[in-house]
Amino acid sequence: MKALLLENIHPVATQALRDAGYEVETRPRSLSEDELVEALPGVSLLGIRSNTHITPRVLDAGKDLLAIGCFCIGTNQVHLAEAAARGIAVFNAPYSNTRSVVELVIGEIIALARRLLEKSERMHQGVWDKSAKGSHEIRGRTLGIVGYGNIGTQLSNVAEAIGLRVVFYDTADRPAHGNARRCRSLDELLEVSDIVSLHVDGRPGNAGMFGAEQFAKMKPRSMFINASRGMVVDEVALRDHILSGHIAGAAIDVFPIEPKAQGDPFDSPLRGLENVILTPHVGGSTQEAQEEIGHFVSGKFLAFVNQGSTALSVNLPAVAPPHPQGAFRIGYLHTNAPGVLANIQQLIAEAGANVVGQTLTTLGDRGYVITDTDRPLSESQLAELRRSPHTVWLRTYQL
Repeated sequence: MKALLLENIHPVATQALRDAGYEVETRPRSLSEDELVEALPGVSLLGIRSNTHITPRVLDAGKDLLAIGCFCIGTNQVHLAEAAARGIAVFNAPYSNTRSVVELVIGEIIALARRLLEKSERMHQGVWDKSAKGSHEIRGRTLGIVGYGNIGTQLSNVAEAIGLRVVFYDTADRPAHGNARRCRSLDELLEVSDIVSLHVDGRPGNAGMFGAEQFAKMKPRSMFINASRGMVVDEVALRDHILSGHIAGAAIDVFPIEPKAQGDPFDSPLRGLENVILTPHVGGSTQEAQEEIGHFVSGKFLAFVNQGSTALSVNLPAVAPPHPQGAFRIGYLHTNAPGVLANIQQLIAEAGANVVGQTLTTLGDRGYVITDTDRPLSESQLAELRRSPHTVWLRTYQL
């Protein structure tokens, strides 16, 4: 079996898959749709990061694909519904780089408040500018976090520990950490925050959620940070509010259009602005985070292929089966319809097999059941189940 890993995925993932017997091809950059269509035949496992987009056409070309691993947090670069329709599992790493993103944001808050970019640039120009003008402590300031998920909550904890007051807004009902206070609306958060930091996901409904209207509602001389998704923010509106002086500084790590490969040219309306930090989508790009992501997603690949586990899959029913020794396992992905489970049980009974474990769940129009028995079903019985109109795929494992 072959795995294709793109975009400089950490070598621990390559090694884990090679140790498991895979032929692994690595490429340092993302691939275009045409390049993916050409590269995917024969590939069972595809590893990507945020810059590779998996369209229905790409999925059509991936006839041998079993799973896609997003070696990052986001999965909006993959057409999840089309992958699910084809029975291709998609995994990501929702927790592995949260600390790295949080540390970057905290560093940016301090750098913006102290105007460290300007001080450093003037020193490099040979100018000694020892002045407190425009430089502030962050202690006692209010940080507004938009999106209170894995990253937002950890940022909340760290920010409070260094003396920031924290308010947050999220469309989901999430409990507050520490002394953080929930805002009932985005407008309420913008009205009270000295710093606004975005940590929302890439769902289509979030596109353009932060534009001229939202910047105008922020406090005068407040600071703005986006380490979530580039398409969320209107960069031109941000530029206008920085040039007007309404926004005192900004730090942007994600952009609506990002270069495909290392060293490619980059452009943005935010280039050249005073007290604006631009970083090339490196929020989660620390050695520690990338190594942890490499271990995590490659582990999900192998558990799926070798044991049928879909634990933490973002598009298929998530089943985390036990590990009975000596059992014969059937992994069965099917349409979510009445009578499917009864059909499986009947075949098992006809085989004279005893069920030693069974785990199942559904997600939308898909159901997934893992059944462990004390003896295998015959090939003719398995073939009968495969012929069912409800079958997406059926795979067997010996534990």
